[in-house]
This record gives sequence, C-alpha cells and structure tokens, in this order.
Amino acid sequence: MADSLFIIEDEPLLGQELERHFKREGWDVALVNNLSTAEKELNTRDPHPLVVLSDMSLPDGNALDLLEKLRQRGHRSEWIFLTGYGTVPDSVRALRLGAHEFLEKPCPPDRLDLVVAGAARSARAHRRLEQEWTAGSERYRPEAMLGHSPANRQVQDLLRRLGQAPITSVLISGETGTGKGLAARILHHNGPRSKGPFVHLNCAALPRELLEAELFGHEAGAFTGAKGRRVGLFEQADTGSLFLDEIAELDTDLQAKLLTAIEDRSFRRIGGDRLIRVDAQIIAASHQDLAALVEKGQFRADLYHRLSVFQITLPPLRERIEDLEQLVPAFVAEFAQKAGRKPPLIPDDVMAELKRYSWPGNIRELRNVIERSVLLSEGPQLSTRWLQLCTTNACPIAWPGGPVLELPLDGSLSLDEIDRRVIEHALAQHQGNLSATARTLGVSRETLRYRVQKYGLNK
Repeated sequence: MADSLFIIEDEPLLGQELERHFKREGWDVALVNNLSTAEKELNTRDPHPLVVLSDMSLPDGNALDLLEKLRQRGHRSEWIFLTGYGTVPDSVRALRLGAHEFLEKPCPPDRLDLVVAGAARSARAHRRLEQEWTAGSERYRPEAMLGHSPANRQVQDLLRRLGQAPITSVLISGETGTGKGLAARILHHNGPRSKGPFVHLNCAALPRELLEAELFGHEAGAFTGAKGRRVGLFEQADTGSLFLDEIAELDTDLQAKLLTAIEDRSFRRIGGDRLIRVDAQIIAASHQDLAALVEKGQFRADLYHRLSVFQITLPPLRERIEDLEQLVPAFVAEFAQKAGRKPPLIPDDVMAELKRYSWPGNIRELRNVIERSVLLSEGPQLSTRWLQLCTTNACPIAWPGGPVLELPLDGSLSLDEIDRRVIEHALAQHQGNLSATARTLGVSRETLRYRVQKYGLNK
C-alpha cells in the first residue's frame, strides 16, 4: 500500500504539478484547494494521511488554524507548510503546533523531496510507537496476572488501583518466578506514564563498577575504557518507568546515590559536573525480604522506606494452586501457537499431577514445564511423560562430567544459597579453574568472578 500524501493548495497549476510529481514518486495523493474541504476530508480519513503538504494562506483562512483544530482531535500526520510570504510569528506558531517544516515558495524540487521523505520517516516512527503502546496497553492489563484465586484477585485489584495513582515509586516483592516483571509492566502500561519508555535493569546481572555506569551513565574519559559519553538507564527512563529488578543486589554506596536521585529527581553522570534532571517512576523488585536486610544492616533503611510507600507482594504458586485451571490452558495455547500446531488437550491425570507439585520455581517453572510438554507431545493430548516433575524433597541435578548435586527443594534454601552451592560444586569439579567453570556454567568469566567474590568462595 502506497504512503498517503494530502496536498492543500489553492494555486491550480502548482497544485496539479505537485500532485503529478508525487504520484510519479509512488505516493497515494489527494489534492484540495481550500480549508473547509480539507477539514472534512481529514476528519473522515482512516488512517490519517502520512504527510500533509499545505499552503499557509488559503481563500478561507490560515492553515495553522486547521492544524491546531486537528491536533486537538488527535490527528498525528506530519505537516509541511509552503508559503510565499511567511512571517516569523507564523513560523514560530507552526513549530509550536508540531509542524515538521516551514518552507518558502518557490521551493526547489530536490529540497521538497528531501523534506517530504524526512516527514514520512518521522510519521512512520510515531505510528510504530503508537502501535507498540497500544499493543502494550492491551497485553499488560491487570487481568494478565492470570488466576481467579482470592490472593491473585487481590493483586489484580492493587495493580488496578496503583495504575490510577501518580505514584513515584513502588516495591514489588515475591519469590523468584512469581511474575514481578509482569507486574512492573502492568503498572507502567496502566498508569499516567504509559506513553513514556519502560527501562529494565537487572541489578544482579552486573558487578558494582559496571552497574553504576549502566544506571547513571558516564562522560568521555571518566574511567579507563570510557571512550565516549554514555546515557544511563535512569536518564533513558525520563517521563516513563525505570524497573530495578533484584534491587537488593545494589551496593550500599550505590543505594545512597540512587536514593538521592529519586529524592531530588536529578543526578550527575560519572565524571560529569552537569546536573541532569529526570522525571521517572521507580519500580523496584526483589525476591529477598528487604525489611530483614534492613535489620541486618545489608540494605539502607531510608531507601527501603522511600521505595515501599506502595508495596505489592506476589503470592507463590503453591498458595494459589487453583489458578492452574486458568494458567495451564493459557500456556498450552501460547506455546502451541508458537509451534504452529493445534493446542493439545489437557487430561485429568496431567492436571492432577500439576496440582500435586509444590512449584518452587513458581510461574516461570510452570511455563517451562508446559513449553516442554507441548513441544514434545506426540498425540492430541499432553502426556505426564514430559512433565518430569520432582515430587520428593531432594531432586538430583545432573552435572556434566561429574557426580550429581542434590539440593533440597522444600524451601529450606534461598535462591542465593542454591546459586552458591551450584558454583561451589562447579569450582570443585574444575579444581578452582575460573575459565573452565565459567564455560561449564555458560557465563562470562567476569560474571563468575563477581559471584565468587559475592559468596566468599575465593577464600
């Protein structure tokens, strides 16, 4: 389908020449010679023209007045104005109304082609952003937290309420895999900042030195390897939301800097002296009990109280097993669609086995189990063969090139403790060789070194 160009020009010869020229360039062109006809046409066209090329002064008024009316009605076409006697106030008003360009007649054809092409690119970019925003708004409704259990309905209601409030920070807590990332996106897409960016940072994925630069950015030469300026994620989240996952992993010094940035809505890049002002909503999440960490002196109390003004606690899946009745069919349909096949049926024995399981990995583990079962099922229904659920308190984890490692899954170990034991076991298998251990675990040497230091395994 050709891009649409709408021309408003009262000089017949010029209008016809513009129409012929842009049709030859592959545009779908419409031409009118007055503002009243243009208003009727533009109000009824769906979708709106990609670009509007308009004379400024027409027999029945100033085209700027029409642009102002259409902007108030939500029209998002890119406008280019042509005029034989433009004034400074007109050009200022045109730019204030969001016009793409203000050109004086006569305009060289090459110049006009470049401006129209630029306006078209800008219009396409805006439409893509609007489509993504609309898709996100549809996908991330509170109902996306699937389940009809009382605990889950309470979470849905709280997400709905917080989405209507102009909150500046919120804390989401819950075990790993309970859907904290999904809850953060629901808060963003249903709140007043939904048209702004959603920026995600996993605080456990980077060592402290890189984390500060990632969060606040840096100036050229701020440290070894800083060859150019970097805009940090905090700055990128301006007018939108910054999601800080696993915030308990932040170093205490970095916690202090983050608190100051949240309170003052401003910060300085590393190596910079210019104060950068940012208006972003902070959504923090952690699988750890931050209140307990505050008591132990491992997390700043002032930052905790600043973040937890609004708090959402996501229940583990084992406490809302009845929600499997809605979750399992939804995941089966999702993965069947991705595989391009008809959704398999869910037999009673499969559902019964799913309900007997304690789900230590929560929703994330359930998704993985259903994905495996759907992709490997051979008949018209799911089979218990591919569930591979461990219903005992200790499940062996096969280890390449070494003995198995058994970990209790009765809730007695935290995720950090499980992580520590896996790394400790892998190091023992490779006689402490970091490079070999990193290859086995599928991580970078720098990430492994950070974990080794974090858990004190280098001692």
